[in-house]
Amino acid sequence: MIILKLIHESLLFAIGSLVVNKVRTILSLLGITIGIFSIIAVFTVFDSLQDSIKTEINSLGNDVLFIQKWPWAMGGDYPWWKYWQRPEPRLREMKQLVKRSNTVDKAAYMFSVSRNVYYRNNVVENTRIQAVSHDFIKVMPIDIGEGRYFTGQESFSGRNVAILGYDIATSLFGNLDVVGKKVKIFGRKLLVIGVIKRKGDDVFGNSPDKLVYVPAAFAKNLIDYRHIGASIIVKAKPNVSIDEMKDELTGIMRSIRKLKPAADDNFAINQTDIISKGFDQLFAIIGLAGWIIGGFSLLVGGFGIANIMFVSVKERTNQIGIQKALGAKKYFILMQFLFEAVFLSLMGGLVGLLLVFILTLIVSNAFDFAMVLSIKNIVLGLTVSAFIGFLSGLIPSWAASRLDPVEAMRSNF
Repeated sequence: MIILKLIHESLLFAIGSLVVNKVRTILSLLGITIGIFSIIAVFTVFDSLQDSIKTEINSLGNDVLFIQKWPWAMGGDYPWWKYWQRPEPRLREMKQLVKRSNTVDKAAYMFSVSRNVYYRNNVVENTRIQAVSHDFIKVMPIDIGEGRYFTGQESFSGRNVAILGYDIATSLFGNLDVVGKKVKIFGRKLLVIGVIKRKGDDVFGNSPDKLVYVPAAFAKNLIDYRHIGASIIVKAKPNVSIDEMKDELTGIMRSIRKLKPAADDNFAINQTDIISKGFDQLFAIIGLAGWIIGGFSLLVGGFGIANIMFVSVKERTNQIGIQKALGAKKYFILMQFLFEAVFLSLMGGLVGLLLVFILTLIVSNAFDFAMVLSIKNIVLGLTVSAFIGFLSGLIPSWAASRLDPVEAMRSNF
């Protein structure tokens, strides 16, 4: 009951301080508001961005490896001169991998070029043409909205068929039915057998809406794919770890390319956790910057609250003397002023969180980016506010609790 009474009285004093001295209190709490807004806004933006990035990375699959010429890297020095003379992965190497491996469930070969796509007088320039082997859809799922995927015969024999991204189909055909029409790519006519369901851009600015898929066996007869960035994408069997598959593939690739035991690998086996770890490091640095920027505002806000509390102690010196004369203990006075400081700080923090929430609504509605103020960040904002209030009110509260009751009652302030 005593604690509840303390909390109730402290809350009333905090509200009274805000009502009686509006300008002084608001200006003093502005530092807390700005500090909490700065810190929580940074964390909210980057939590939302991190969630989007991880969603995109996870969509690639955590059981998938990419065999390529170039290793992936996130920042730091990149010794490109070690890799530029490496050979590109070949379609025949993918077939040998599948034949020899005991850990690979499915594998696909992929390379891409940019070409113009024509339909009568309409043209979409510099379209990314993705040439894929048949099992690509089993390794990297494609969400087809109309039509179908390539049949096995179309893929293996290299038929002139294509699957269009939503934006490509709309630009070329408008509202016409697309499936069954023919487009022109590589100077050849291709039958459109499917259209990818509209997805929009991901956080990296990529989108299947702007792609055209064709069979790799068709494209390799028209371009020199041996000197184009190609990938062999492999998916692990159920209950096979990614490390186990990576070790096996390393040995098989070295065998296929007849590398001597002492020779370095002339290929890279990339996995998505490299990207995840790189972004985790980046967000950690940016988060630290957010704490530093917001920390200065919180420091100013802390001094502001301490100033309010010192003034409050001075204004209520006589009242403190009466309370102590009636038997109030030192801890009661101490807790009373501490709670008041915490409540004042929380008021500033709540305003900061409200501003962050308004920011999330503006960004989410104005841009194609889902920004969410999470419960975790709300709790963090309130906890930091309460902690700053506690620290700021500690010395004034201690000073109030140490007042001599007789001297305090004689005060004429």
